[in-house]
This record gives sequence, C-alpha cells and structure tokens, in this order.
Amino acid sequence: MDWSSVAGLLLALAGLIVGQALEGGNPSSLIQPAAFAIVVIGTFGAVLLQTRPATLKRGIQMTRWVFRPPPDSRILLARDIQAWNQTVRREGPLALERHMNSARDVFLAKGLRMIIDGINPDKLRQLLDTEITAYETAQRQAVRIWESAAGYSPTIGILGAVLGLIHVMENLQDPSRLGPGIAVAFVSTIYGVGLANLFFYPIANKLKNIVTAQVHQQEIAAAVFHDIASGDFSRIMDERISTLMQEY
Repeated sequence: MDWSSVAGLLLALAGLIVGQALEGGNPSSLIQPAAFAIVVIGTFGAVLLQTRPATLKRGIQMTRWVFRPPPDSRILLARDIQAWNQTVRREGPLALERHMNSARDVFLAKGLRMIIDGINPDKLRQLLDTEITAYETAQRQAVRIWESAAGYSPTIGILGAVLGLIHVMENLQDPSRLGPGIAVAFVSTIYGVGLANLFFYPIANKLKNIVTAQVHQQEIAAAVFHDIASGDFSRIMDERISTLMQEY
C-alpha cells in the first residue's frame, strides 16, 4: 500500500472540510448529489466519447496502482541480468532456455527467445524497441483518460452551476426553493475544480510516473539483450545494472 497516496487524498478532503468549517459553513452543505451526478457522469461521458471503451476500462483498472503500485522489480531484474550474463559466459546462449521458461513476464521471455534463436542483434533491438513503444503508447493512452477528465470536469462544473442558476430563476416565486438551487450551482463548480486538481490530475501524474518506471526497466532489459546477442556484455553489464538502479 502506498500510504503517501492515501495520506494525500485524506489531506485534500480534510482541507476542504476544515476550510468550510472555519468559514462558519456546514460541511454537509458540500454534499450535493445532484451536483455530483452532473459533474461525474458528465465528465466520464465526455471521456468515453473521445476514448475507446477498452482504453477507458484499462485506465480505470490502472487506478489501483495509485494506492497499491506494482512491486519495484529493479532488484529482481538486476539479478536476472547477472544470471543471464553468467549463464552465457559459462554455457553459451542456448543455455538461456531455462531462464526463458521461468521468465517473470512476456517481454523478458521474448527477448531471451530471440537470443536463443540467434536473431541478428540489431534486428533484435529493433523488434524489442517496437514492443516497448507499443506498450508505452497503450499505457499512456489509458493514463490520458484521467488528464482528459481533469480538463473536462471544471467546465462540466460550470455547466452544473448554470443549470442550478436556471433552476433558481425558475423558482423565484418560491423562496423556499432558492437555497437548494443556489447550493447546487456553487457546489457543482467546487466539484468540477476540486475533482480536477485534487483527484484526476494527481492520479494521471502518479500513473505516468509508474509507466515511465516500467518502460525504463524494459529499455534496460532490451539493451542487455542486445549486448548479450552481440557478445559484448562482459564489460558493460555492471553499467547497465547501475543505470537500472538509479532513482527516477
């Protein structure tokens, strides 16, 4: 569990509630189901309009990474690199087959298989780079739904405010209905701006950092596979591992 994400979300919500209380307002006045429905449903409707359903589904599923990110596999990859290096030096490239069968993911298995098959090192690197690009593109398209939601929600909040004011104007003859209408109008704006800056944008940025880390590891692995296939691995493998272990 990434407790910093949990703490950040709680602090953001606490800031709104405490600020409302310090201003003398009732925190319960921020709870407006009509305003919430307008902003949230309208925002995700707009996102769905511009996004394929599969991409939207993947982006929503990735949200769990904000609070429970994928394990940091850099140490495991560093150990794998050392194991591949030792195996090739002692037994030759064909001995990598046992590592391929126990590879942790499809990308690593594919790289090892290419080495075993004797694919030209430059062609191997080209194929792996294409794989990395396709993966990064798909992941960033999924992350982009949260950036899009952050862009749409403030405007949808304004639309909710306008709808609330229209409702107020329609009921000027009934003062008892003016208060709820005005509340929906202003709370819609709060929901739109608040969700964008306290929820949607932070989620997008957190997921982009995770995708960047994953792509970085794949790029290091691709470079290692190229080195092994070229037979020029003994001198630079430590440098690859050092680059892998850098913080980013």
